Amino acid sequence: MSLLTEPWMPVRTRAGERRWISPEQLSDPEVLAFDADRADFNGALAQFAIGLLATFVPVQDTFAWRALFKTPPPRTDLHTWFQPGVDAFVYDGDGARFMQDRVLGESGDVGVAALLVDSPGENTIKNNSDHFVKRGRVERLCPHCAVIALLTLQINAPAGGAGHRTGLRGGGPLTTLLACQPPKSLWHDLWLNVIEPPHHHDHGGDAKKVDGHFTFPWLADITAIQPDKGETAPKQTHPLHIFWAMPRRIRLDFQSTSSGTCDLCHRASDRLLSQYSTKAYGLNYKGPWDHVLSPYYQTKEGWLPLHPQPGGFGYRHWLPWVLGSGDDKQRQRPARVVERHALSRRQSTVGGQFQIWAFGFDMENMKARCWYEARLPLYNLDDCAPSDLRRLEVVISRWLEGARFARYALSSAVKSAWFKLDARGDFSLVDARFWAQTEEAFYRNLREVIDEVRGSAVQDHEALGERWLQTLSQVCRDLFDKEFVGAGLIDRQNPRRVADAHKLLLNTLNGSKLRQLLALPTLDVGKPAKARPAKVAKTKNKEEA
Repeated sequence: MSLLTEPWMPVRTRAGERRWISPEQLSDPEVLAFDADRADFNGALAQFAIGLLATFVPVQDTFAWRALFKTPPPRTDLHTWFQPGVDAFVYDGDGARFMQDRVLGESGDVGVAALLVDSPGENTIKNNSDHFVKRGRVERLCPHCAVIALLTLQINAPAGGAGHRTGLRGGGPLTTLLACQPPKSLWHDLWLNVIEPPHHHDHGGDAKKVDGHFTFPWLADITAIQPDKGETAPKQTHPLHIFWAMPRRIRLDFQSTSSGTCDLCHRASDRLLSQYSTKAYGLNYKGPWDHVLSPYYQTKEGWLPLHPQPGGFGYRHWLPWVLGSGDDKQRQRPARVVERHALSRRQSTVGGQFQIWAFGFDMENMKARCWYEARLPLYNLDDCAPSDLRRLEVVISRWLEGARFARYALSSAVKSAWFKLDARGDFSLVDARFWAQTEEAFYRNLREVIDEVRGSAVQDHEALGERWLQTLSQVCRDLFDKEFVGAGLIDRQNPRRVADAHKLLLNTLNGSKLRQLLALPTLDVGKPAKARPAKVAKTKNKEEA
């Protein structure tokens, strides 16, 4: 019952079929992607597979890495490479179990649904406030779905009360993986995110800690790594521990099983799990942990991993997640795997283009507010010299500053048209429509400026800036006139307030502030408007993620 030999990973083939494979079949050219019943399961499976390849596939240098990308290894090679880890990935039995506490008793008292990150908590059920994610959806899971749920929880572990630890990257981390565009196979997408020696240990840890439990913490009691109720720093583990972190102390109950249909994958099983046991005070990850699959932002305490925030993902995240952004006070940097693979000459050597697959839970303490997922294009950044990338960062940074200013101007104008006084509430719909309506134009301009930077063409950034300004202005006017204000019933509006708000919006869009943010020449716009122009909202980098 080892995860390295059993067919437990749901995948989708080129023919559109769904089947379950073992890790030995990850290099099958007919397999395109993971195909679990939940989006967060697919993200967890991808990280599991990347960690597995990084841990067991023997790659000594860039040439060996490139060879395995061009010619995926046969199943027999994967079988041989994974063989030393078979015992460490057993998920049932009396001894060590995959991502399960070694010393907990077998008898469970927590419903298996609690393994799902978005399941309603105890207080939510008590207060009868589980309006959107209902209780009772999942009561029995087959062993394979239970293991995937456990893996997903250990990766995303949110705050769970006193002693119930968050994950190595905090609760609900943002993950950014590289993927081929157009798709090639699951192997190619996974292998893109494996960093070969000597760079695969750059993120910290102690490579001399070769005993198994320093990489796979479930092989021993947690006191073998961390003192009782203490903390775990990178130097206390092997560098590959980042892929196998285990903040929660959990043991699945395989004694009280039943027969029937799994509530997630709907396959028949004679070993459906309904409960598990748990205990507080697992591994308490503190210190300068640097996960290669997550972007980070800088604070006074050091670099911290980014987490999804309300509003989802979009082009406003392209710069910080790809090139990094900010000044000396507020910096963001991309995931190590993006820095290492997307911004090097690797793209030209392996062929094709890359994209970023970003995903994660937007968490509010113990509550999962939303799961976000998006694909961001990268185009051909590998042909750009470091100096060209810095110039590109300056240009894109200006465009994003201008977009944030225009978005705030639109939101302020809509509020002024709707309400007499300064109103508070959720106006995220206005922001979401603005970002969606300007996204296509941004990527069109982005591709042009990248081509200019890469090639010998004359770099007319001012013309692209003028075009971007026109897009921002037109979208703001259209949204104000046709969707949010102008489309409303006239007898329910205040015409003077609407007119003043519309004038405020036009004055702001045509004013000098927006042009300055875009580094465009300031035009003579006559006397300044009497209406006070909108101010740019200063949004912290963490919130923009």
